[in-house]
Amino acid sequence: MTLYSCCLILLLFTWNTAAYGPNQRAQKKGDIILGGLFPIHFGVAAKDQDLKSRPESVECIRYNFRGFRWLQAMIFAIEEINSSPTLLPNMTLGYRIFDTCNTVSKALEATLSFVAQNKIDSLNLDEFCNCSEHIPSTIAVVGATGSGISTAVANLLGLFYIPQVSYASSSRLLSNKNQFKSFLRTIPNDEHQATAMADIIEYFRWNWVGTIAADDDYGRPGIEKFREEAEERDICIDFSELISQYSDEEEIQQVVEVIQNSTARVIVVFSSGPDLEPLIKEIVRRNITGKIWLASEAWASSSLIAMPEFFRVIGSTIGFALKAGQIPGFREFLQKVHPKKSTNNGFAKEFWEETFNCYLPDGSKNSPASTSFHKGHEEGLGVGNGTAAFRPPCTGDENITSVETPYMDYTHLRISYNVYLAVYSIAHALQDIYTCTPGKGLFTNGSCADIKKVEAWQVLKHLRHLNFTNNMGEQVDFDEFGDLVGNYSIINWHLSPEDGSVVFEEVGHYNVYAKKGERLFINENKILWSGFSKEVPFSNCSRDCLPGTRKGIIEGEPTCCFECVDCPDGEYSDETDASACDKCPEDYWSNENHTSCIPKQIEFLSWTEPFGIALTLFAVLGIFLTSFVLGVFTKFRNTPIVKATNRELSYLLLFSLLCCFSSSLFFIGEPQNWTCRLRQPAFGISFVLCISCILVKTNRVLLVFEAKIPTSLHRKWWGLNLQFLLVFLCTFVQIVICVIWLYTAPPSSYRNHELEDEIIFITCHEGSLMALGFLIGYTCLLAAICFFFAFKSRKLPENFNEAKFITFSMLIFFIVWISFIPAYASTYGKFVSAVEVIAILAASFGLLACIFFNKVYIILFKPSRNTIEEVRCSTAAHAFKVAARATLRRSNVSRKRSNSLGGSTGSTPSSSISSKSNHEDPFPLPASAERQRQQQRGCKQKVSFGSGTVTLSLSFEEPQKNAMNSLEAQNSDDSLMRHRALLPLQ
Repeated sequence: MTLYSCCLILLLFTWNTAAYGPNQRAQKKGDIILGGLFPIHFGVAAKDQDLKSRPESVECIRYNFRGFRWLQAMIFAIEEINSSPTLLPNMTLGYRIFDTCNTVSKALEATLSFVAQNKIDSLNLDEFCNCSEHIPSTIAVVGATGSGISTAVANLLGLFYIPQVSYASSSRLLSNKNQFKSFLRTIPNDEHQATAMADIIEYFRWNWVGTIAADDDYGRPGIEKFREEAEERDICIDFSELISQYSDEEEIQQVVEVIQNSTARVIVVFSSGPDLEPLIKEIVRRNITGKIWLASEAWASSSLIAMPEFFRVIGSTIGFALKAGQIPGFREFLQKVHPKKSTNNGFAKEFWEETFNCYLPDGSKNSPASTSFHKGHEEGLGVGNGTAAFRPPCTGDENITSVETPYMDYTHLRISYNVYLAVYSIAHALQDIYTCTPGKGLFTNGSCADIKKVEAWQVLKHLRHLNFTNNMGEQVDFDEFGDLVGNYSIINWHLSPEDGSVVFEEVGHYNVYAKKGERLFINENKILWSGFSKEVPFSNCSRDCLPGTRKGIIEGEPTCCFECVDCPDGEYSDETDASACDKCPEDYWSNENHTSCIPKQIEFLSWTEPFGIALTLFAVLGIFLTSFVLGVFTKFRNTPIVKATNRELSYLLLFSLLCCFSSSLFFIGEPQNWTCRLRQPAFGISFVLCISCILVKTNRVLLVFEAKIPTSLHRKWWGLNLQFLLVFLCTFVQIVICVIWLYTAPPSSYRNHELEDEIIFITCHEGSLMALGFLIGYTCLLAAICFFFAFKSRKLPENFNEAKFITFSMLIFFIVWISFIPAYASTYGKFVSAVEVIAILAASFGLLACIFFNKVYIILFKPSRNTIEEVRCSTAAHAFKVAARATLRRSNVSRKRSNSLGGSTGSTPSSSISSKSNHEDPFPLPASAERQRQQQRGCKQKVSFGSGTVTLSLSFEEPQKNAMNSLEAQNSDDSLMRHRALLPLQ
């Protein structure tokens, strides 16, 4: 009784479970059953369930020919495996395939059928009774299509570790093995697709896009990944909207308004065809054109969207498609479908009716796979086409090849091949179980599963370790996330010139295995924008910034909305839309347009520029004039004027002036290390030598004329050798300063980039400004001493009164060099050298002119004054002036002393100097005659002292040799006067 009861219960339960699930199905018995979930319809009819009666199952609407082709691919693969002598020999695979109607509810209804059957098997009732009607449990499920549906199915199947191999669900969320333990797929996940979309946008230099995503587990994660990739590439998103096939009209209108008002022309869409269809229809109704649609693989080749009547709106679509595969014999299999022949396929009847727009009488009710059709089909209803009155009856002799439907579009088998591959993956996992050797299995202690009693979790274990070669020679193995890494084809929608249908032209590919930056390939020549144009559309928030400019941020706007800002001087950009300008190298500067760098202008005091030529001419003029004076002094070296100016020192002085003028030339031309180290010492030593000569000469004359009694000591002390020694010692100090400078901090050539941005000033870096200060300071010190002695010598005889001119030359010298200091400090670049050259030339010309030009003038143009008599007359006059002052001074002192002692008030000092008050010659001679008479007879000079005038008279009996002085007045200073009168000739 107990055994009978158990068998009865099992029989009833088995019958119930056989009928459990959607009524419409494709089903075939076998040793091992595979489940299948396919979207034979695009959706379900909206129906208000008021619950006044038992709720009825919702009706599936809008037939999906591609979904039926995918179902056929599973059946073809199973039949091919069953007929294979090598794959699962002596084993038969069966199937139970349901329609998900592209909804979660229908998919879960079918999934519960799989789970319920497995729970019955877990009761192990076979040992109590032998039930011939027992249906084996489903050990694996192929499906589903949409990621949202697969997510719901995977959550349920994962509870029982039933492996699920999807052929079209690409959401990256499904790679989470903690949540979806039994999920695998033969399609790449969306992570690579989102990256590829961002790469395409970057390739076409777009940065202003909108995004639309299906409000499910496919669209949301996909568009989120795209946002991440877009942010890395500085791509801005103008709007982001969510859609669904169940969105109401108001929501669709809002999304369309956003699209219509957006300035973004590129729209990235992560959605399936059914979810996108309502939006596209509204866009077509409003005739919103000019948009570029970037399609994910779920709708890139969807028959719902790729329709000729939509082409004017979405003709610029670029989409991703899975790599196409080859299924030998599948074309013929598709053509064999027939309601009467396909007894195991309960979807064949509806397919036939939808293909030929007719209805089949329900004459095959007894077929096991089609025992119960929904009422709409019994009434002959089609896809919203009304009742049977609108459809003729089908004859059953219609030719499937005479009608063009997506079902027969087998040119690019993408999803169909993924279904084929999924079935073969399960078959190879079963083959591994079938051929497992005990001790080498994947289970505890190397044990193997029993193929006759195989369970779903065991198949899942082998799927995770699967590795086989498919019919195309490619290796198939699931990674740790249950994914297969694959490549994408990039397609562009074209309008067929033959029949006006939409065709998918392959224009590139995306290789996931390639290195970053080399994955994307696009053949732009194949792309047609809006169906006819070859010009790449513009989809940027701002116009491209031309080379020479950079993108400037606009406050409050996305980073892609910018203004073009000119690159600053010294920076450049040689590409469009540069984020920042690049700095030019140190020796380069930006050109006028800031598009490239050009070598900086090199500036120094050049020989060829007008300023340099002028300074050179002045230096050469100085050298010429100095050489001319030297030549004059050499030619007239024995004349009294030359002798009176200390001939040897004058030669040395003229040589030093030659060096001064020549040293200025070292400051002109491109500075080199050797010129930088030579020019300042040359200038300093030359000037010190010059001033030393002037100092020694002036001081010698001053000491001689102010000495009361000339002795041999004076003659010895101021001999020629000692004069040269003093000049050498003064110059040697400057030489020591220069040597120390060159040793411790030698000057060097320096390329100065800081003074002006676009110019490199080649100057001399002096090494030590302190050393330069010492050099100039020592020169000025000698000049100050020279100025002091020259000032004291200002009352010497005219021929010896170089001091007056030396004083003036020293004043010029000081004015020049005092002015030089602020000018040197305030100028820069080549003008520093120019200022110093001007100072050297000015000081040198001042010395040359003040000291020598007057003498050269007398020598050349006044030879009458270049005589011994003229020189001695002048010298003697000065001597008598000094003597007269001394006599009068003693007289005044004696008078004051006598007055103080009470002596005679009328006494006068004894003197042989004749004094004439207010005496003048009654018959004066002309100046020329007087001068001639004085040269013949001597000379007379009048020296006035207050109220009296002393007349000095000198006569020369032997003018060329020794002159005899006859004086009307003689005093105790005769010897001193004679010495000073003879001095010019010594």
